Amino acid sequence: MASRTSSGPHPTKPRRSGLPATGVQEFRTLLGEALDATDDQGRVWSNARWGVYAFYDYDGEPIYVGQTNERLRTRVRRHLTNQRTDAVAMRILDIFEVAEMELWPLWELEGGRKNDPDAKAALNAAEYSAYLQAITASRFGAILNEKIPPLSEPTDLPPSRRFPLITAATRAERGHPDIRIARRAETISRLAAVAHERGEVSDGLRRVLVIQAVRLAYISAARLAYVEGRAEPDPAAISIEGLVGSVLFDHADPLGQKYTTEDEGLFDEW
Repeated sequence: MASRTSSGPHPTKPRRSGLPATGVQEFRTLLGEALDATDDQGRVWSNARWGVYAFYDYDGEPIYVGQTNERLRTRVRRHLTNQRTDAVAMRILDIFEVAEMELWPLWELEGGRKNDPDAKAALNAAEYSAYLQAITASRFGAILNEKIPPLSEPTDLPPSRRFPLITAATRAERGHPDIRIARRAETISRLAAVAHERGEVSDGLRRVLVIQAVRLAYISAARLAYVEGRAEPDPAAISIEGLVGSVLFDHADPLGQKYTTEDEGLFDEW
């Protein structure tokens, strides 16, 4: 009797690294190269345990600033490779809008303990300074931080490096205004759904929802102006402060004493 066993080659399980779409693989390759880059002293930028980081969109617009005392490499990967357990933050920060990353390693704090108040104060000051720099550079005067960094005395930031995270081909494809408009609308929908389903969410999440809506309104208006042959609208036509108040400090926790990190704040409130 003929055997029921196939004589053909048996399929093999694919490698996990080969499963993501091409664009995702390209993004992770560039991210890996950025995280392995060294400075003029041979130090790997992202290996600093203490540091500050920022993300920028396709227009070079700053969209997010954060800090870490567990290693820049670890924190950045959590944001950008979907390894976070915090699904809400992944809706606040759409990684498909992240085109560049900037790192400020705080090498002078390398030996500091996590609970060292002086080291923590220095880290907070660096993060707040990077946040103010981002607010100044933003055409809207606002970025997508749910938790505004603790109000601190601004300080001089250490040397930084900015890294591209997308290829020219990806920029040409995903950077098309209609694609970005659709993606941004989807992000807002998901964020609004979180607010609806959770019911009790942070004030910061609702503030980010407004800022995302402003970003959507502006890119949509710019697209309309383009197809009608008009100049781009003035971003100042939309007043962030008029909509959400000052974004220079967290109204509920200006000194950052309620939570030690942005991520803990999300979980503690829920």
